[in-house]
Amino acid sequence: MTESKEKLISWLFETKAVRVCPEDKPFWYTSGTIGPYYINTHFLYGSEEKANDLLKLIDDVKHDHQGCPLKVRAAVRENYEKDDIYKGLIDEMSLFIRNNIEMDQVDYISGGERRDWFFSLMMADIFDKPHVTIYKDLSCTVSFGDRTEIMDNMHGKKVLHIADLITEASSYERAWIPAIEDRRGKMNWSVVVVDRMQGGGELLAGKGVESHAMISINISLFEKAFALGLINKEQYEMIREYMINPKEAMKKFINTHPEFLRNALSSDSKTRERAQLFISKNPYDLDEKVLSMYRDE
Repeated sequence: MTESKEKLISWLFETKAVRVCPEDKPFWYTSGTIGPYYINTHFLYGSEEKANDLLKLIDDVKHDHQGCPLKVRAAVRENYEKDDIYKGLIDEMSLFIRNNIEMDQVDYISGGERRDWFFSLMMADIFDKPHVTIYKDLSCTVSFGDRTEIMDNMHGKKVLHIADLITEASSYERAWIPAIEDRRGKMNWSVVVVDRMQGGGELLAGKGVESHAMISINISLFEKAFALGLINKEQYEMIREYMINPKEAMKKFINTHPEFLRNALSSDSKTRERAQLFISKNPYDLDEKVLSMYRDE
């Protein structure tokens, strides 16, 4: 593993952009399933607090489509000067891009609402490229220097899209690629900080987009985290089993920790709702006799 990836892993854990559960308390996901880690790539902005502050700023200004990009750019520029982790990440990302993409072929850098902007605006700044800001309603503006205009027609120009994270690439398929293509542009490349390895890269390849990720969520990441002392052996083993077979690993956990589900049902409202969803969906095909015991409580 390269020194750059080791630094990135350290930053992911230091900022809690990757958070691993205690070995006896997996996280509840909104889907009503459980798992051993959470990923919030935008925390690489420096911390959860800083990331949430930037999200709030974005929410406050995003209605002003022409004013928003420059206000957000000013904030990320300031943070780049002040926060060592964010500056380190941005510098590593720019080096990664130089090593993987011929930047003289790139006409525009784009980013989609909201978390992509944590990284895409700085990349446009560093590479001196116009930034295409894509909103969830598929409207677009283009910013260069101190000017922002409505983007109507790209005249066949080539676009590099920057994102925080890729999972199944549903946002690309639903919004970012159509927004570019509707304006006669072509998204040729995508660069993300983290690839969750859930098929997003393959989907982009099928659409003619060259996909790059600075790091992937795979077992080697957690092996290095264990070697660096960022997680313990029990946490590592839980993640390893989960990555081999998520369903079987979490089914085994529930069966060997019956108190976990019982405690969740008597916990706070959010956890209780997810546990109730788990019982109704039975995603791990637990024995109905076991589930009925919890339903009766």
